[in-house]
Amino acid sequence: MGKEDKKKIKVAFPHMGNIWIAWAAALRKVGVEPFIPPYTSKKTLSLGTKNSPEAICLPYKLILGNFVEAIEGGADYVAMIASPGCCRLGEYGACINNALADMGYKTNYIELTLYDGIKGLFDFLKKVSGKNDPILFTRAILLAIRKVFLIDDLDRKLSYYRAREIHQGDAEKHYHKCLRIIDAAMNTREMNKAKKLVFEEMAKTEIDKNKEVLYVDITGEIYLVCDRFSNQDIVKELGKMGVETRKSLTVSGFLKDAIIPKIFRKGETHLQRADRMAKPYLMRDIGGDALECVSDVAYANERGIDGIIHISPFTCMPEIMSQNIFPAMRENCDIPILPLIMDEQTGKAGYLTRLEAFVDLMRRRKRKLAVESKKQADAVK
Repeated sequence: MGKEDKKKIKVAFPHMGNIWIAWAAALRKVGVEPFIPPYTSKKTLSLGTKNSPEAICLPYKLILGNFVEAIEGGADYVAMIASPGCCRLGEYGACINNALADMGYKTNYIELTLYDGIKGLFDFLKKVSGKNDPILFTRAILLAIRKVFLIDDLDRKLSYYRAREIHQGDAEKHYHKCLRIIDAAMNTREMNKAKKLVFEEMAKTEIDKNKEVLYVDITGEIYLVCDRFSNQDIVKELGKMGVETRKSLTVSGFLKDAIIPKIFRKGETHLQRADRMAKPYLMRDIGGDALECVSDVAYANERGIDGIIHISPFTCMPEIMSQNIFPAMRENCDIPILPLIMDEQTGKAGYLTRLEAFVDLMRRRKRKLAVESKKQADAVK
């Protein structure tokens, strides 16, 4: 084997929130160098938009932009998630590969097929590393999965503290320190230590425990729900308004459905709940995250949440279908719903105005319900 063969190849994934921390750890574990492109920005969006079909959705444009920046930065491979079924995600791979070739980029393109489970992850690591070491691959996958779950737990903590923090920005400052701690952990012992450290770090945030806080679930297309650039950092903006958010679609939730074997799962998965709770309104999976979104409205209503926000990319047909089902759910689900459709033309000012109006509506509704509940309690006495 020559020196060129021993050189570590650089593999890049597109950004989607903080998932890069998990996949980078898995690649490092198997001896492959992760290439982390610059986080998604207006430049990324511009690169993707000008080389994409006009009617394609926002995630496609951002992913293409990520790949262009990665290739120009020196990545040897660009890796893409592929999916079966009705969603256009299944066509992203071929389209992006062709687009990169048309733009004159010569790079190695590789796909990681969803719902192939552990076998799919093994096959992917085998291709990029050139190794065939099941024990090493198992350790890499377990490390990545643990990081995904810890990051999602950390995101929930951030939402809790951000909605109650006394000094605006404190929670996010501690959060970024926590991400660095998680990124540095590379084995079981370090991960156990990191889990303890990050929650201790977040607890340093000074909060007002008596503050009136609203509770909102965020659902929609998973990329937009998880990626702060594409959703214009909706969790942060709501946090500033005293709203604690819960993302209904997360990477850890997806792993429970598609990757983690049934014997290791605890409780009902998101997809199982979707099959159970969406049935009165949507009888079958129509692609994307439509089934999950419909069930998320019913689930939020069941739990007495103050409101739910549905975020979707412009032209995403499954999410258009789910939004058209929401009015039919009004008979059984008395919960405020705010649909937000995002594309590269979405302006920040108008977007914030809609959020502020929705928060005001929820706050007035919550106070009204509290008054009515008190009157009923007094009448019983």
